[in-house]
Amino acid sequence: MADATKIRGKVVVITGGARGIGLATATALQALGAKIAIGDIDETTVKESGTHRDFEVYGRLDVTDQASFEAFLDEVERTLGPIDVLINNAGIMPTGKLVDEPDEVTRRILDINVYGVILGSKLALARMLPRRSGHVINIASLAGETHIPGLATYNASKHAVLGFTDTLREEYRGSGLSFSSVLPTLTNTELGSGVSTPKILRPAEPEEIADAIAGLIAAPKSKVRVTAVAGAIAQVVNLLPESWADGLARALGSSNTFLDDVNTDQRKAYEERARNA
Repeated sequence: MADATKIRGKVVVITGGARGIGLATATALQALGAKIAIGDIDETTVKESGTHRDFEVYGRLDVTDQASFEAFLDEVERTLGPIDVLINNAGIMPTGKLVDEPDEVTRRILDINVYGVILGSKLALARMLPRRSGHVINIASLAGETHIPGLATYNASKHAVLGFTDTLREEYRGSGLSFSSVLPTLTNTELGSGVSTPKILRPAEPEEIADAIAGLIAAPKSKVRVTAVAGAIAQVVNLLPESWADGLARALGSSNTFLDDVNTDQRKAYEERARNA
């Protein structure tokens, strides 16, 4: 359990906060005394979530639009004060073979999962650097340390988030700011609906990711992997010779998880959400 005394009173902004990991994180941090602002492209759902949980600030946020992002952060600081923590959580995960992926979906994945993280981090830095205080937490994925058939573009986006966050950590060393990546395994949220995890691995619960994020805020470090078992397996696999690692992944079922387990109707639904996100 995170030390509430190190979280209480902090102003925390969470993108993609209307549901899933974002909402679970907002709820957990609010319980620890943080002041919460959630933004989401889904205006109806973010208002429902914000009203139901009595968050201090909530509203529409398009992470791919600079004016939208800047206006949301301005509203947060007018209402709550300087932002202590930005959690770049918004993301999408359409699945399937690359050759079947519509180009607009490819672009949307990269716009949200990569550009949205870069834009949010840049805007947060401009506010935090003069104060020499702040923490940017980017939600990556264990897919950012592995290669999973059926998730080529998503994998690319999460590799990018990890490289970006690690670079910021070095670029702004000594600035007073912290930069962290969160690497969840497949999680029980709408994002991962219709997909089963490989053998021996269980999906993470959103509350587990939320607890890990709370721990990062209380005691910053560069990365946290959730679940611990999935994270350990990913790290071990990366140390193996390529042929062994690929063979182990196939044996665990990961080579087919995002190709065979998601039916055509579900894939079309993912693509439609990606277009409209």
